[in-house]
Amino acid sequence: MIKYAVIYGQTGTGWSAFVPDLPGLIATGATFAEVEQLMREGLDFHLESMLEDGDAIPEPSTRVGVLETGIIEGYRARFAKSA
Repeated sequence: MIKYAVIYGQTGTGWSAFVPDLPGLIATGATFAEVEQLMREGLDFHLESMLEDGDAIPEPSTRVGVLETGIIEGYRARFAKSA
């Protein structure tokens, strides 16, 4: 089983998603659940289309991480003291 990274983002009207390793594979939806389901369906459709067209299937190379920062809390605390 191959796993591709999916980037989800909230928009002004719902959610969007894309797969960095598969240009052109994007989805939008009103809810996170909707866009997630559309991406599941879209991934298979996208890869199937690439195979039928004889295109090379790229290996997943995108890594997703989460970084934690305390800068916002520190800034807010410093700002609150000066107000």
